[in-house]
Amino acid sequence: MTITSVTPRETRRRVVVVQPYVPGYRTSFFNHLQDRLNSTGVALEVLYGLVPPQQAARRDAAPCACAVQVPSRRLPAPGGRSLLWRQVTDRAAAADAVVLEQALRNLEAYPLLLRQLSRRVGGRPPRVAFWGHGRTYTKKTSRLQECAKDALTRRAAWFFAYTEGGASYVASRGFPRDSITVLRNSVDTTELTVTRERADVQGTPEHAAAAALRARHHLEPGRTALYVGGLDAPKRIPFLLQCARRLATGLPGFKLLVAGDGVDRPLVEAVASAPDSPVVALGHRAGRDVALLGAVSDVMLMPGRVGLCAVDSFALRTPIVTTDWPWHAPEFEYLEHGRNAVVSRDDPEAYALAVQRVLTDRSRLESLREACRKDAADYTADGMAERFCDGLLHMLDRNT
Repeated sequence: MTITSVTPRETRRRVVVVQPYVPGYRTSFFNHLQDRLNSTGVALEVLYGLVPPQQAARRDAAPCACAVQVPSRRLPAPGGRSLLWRQVTDRAAAADAVVLEQALRNLEAYPLLLRQLSRRVGGRPPRVAFWGHGRTYTKKTSRLQECAKDALTRRAAWFFAYTEGGASYVASRGFPRDSITVLRNSVDTTELTVTRERADVQGTPEHAAAAALRARHHLEPGRTALYVGGLDAPKRIPFLLQCARRLATGLPGFKLLVAGDGVDRPLVEAVASAPDSPVVALGHRAGRDVALLGAVSDVMLMPGRVGLCAVDSFALRTPIVTTDWPWHAPEFEYLEHGRNAVVSRDDPEAYALAVQRVLTDRSRLESLREACRKDAADYTADGMAERFCDGLLHMLDRNT
């Protein structure tokens, strides 16, 4: 898309959100947010750069009506890290508010935060907000990095936390609690939920498609697990495949359906191609296809990073079985061991045993599924957009 020139400040207020890129799971959220802001007289523009190398293999980038790609550069930094520069300063400076990813590596944050200081002496630059995890969940960081991140975050006018845990952390580091919005980070599960419900109704096309799926892959009730997501290091695919083989030994007829793409896809396909393999490699799947996979599966296996898959598991009523691995994403907070999920010790043998116990205990499995169904209503893209919109309006309406 061609970048248009920046016009003088309009009477209509404008919000700019800067993203690394726009993955498919975010498009519905941005569409909902745009609709809500439009209804209040606020325009939304999402600016994004190139897909990060570590996400490129997932092939999940998607177009979005309110999004514009801008020139960007990736600069090498010590320790194998990289710094990012996206050409957004001029466009963002003409807005009333700009929301940035909470990350030290994003160089555009620093000039925008400096501009925000001029508000104290009568200037009119945009208010700057951050959104993100709050604390670093998914990897080890040094104390110096955490202090620097905290210091950067405190310079913002508002913080949009993915979860309550992230909000509490930011508040504990000196950020005003009344300037924090908890988003309940989510994805649009409307299609998943509707298709999954219809798959249980005899006579519907979805019910017939689910039956055909069971027959094609020889799936047995109480013996079928699902993995949906990226096939890369944070998801611990070798661990997942090792456990599938263990489960097949202890549970005749066990199958693991693997839907996803990424750098470890060849590993999945190699295991799946072996004679009598319990693994079924399905490649990337989305929308209706994922809902049908949920309809024929009993549980979702996720020994590695649990993130937004927690929300999918609620919509699909396929409770997650995961481990107490220390590098889960913030959405791991949505899981409650023994109520809507199972969290085992981080060991292949213990994990396989935990999965086997769930699959062979029908009453326990039904209880977990019912909790997932109830919790699905609490995590929606529209609800997240509503909370984001409310926070933006509160920030915009402040006098200082």
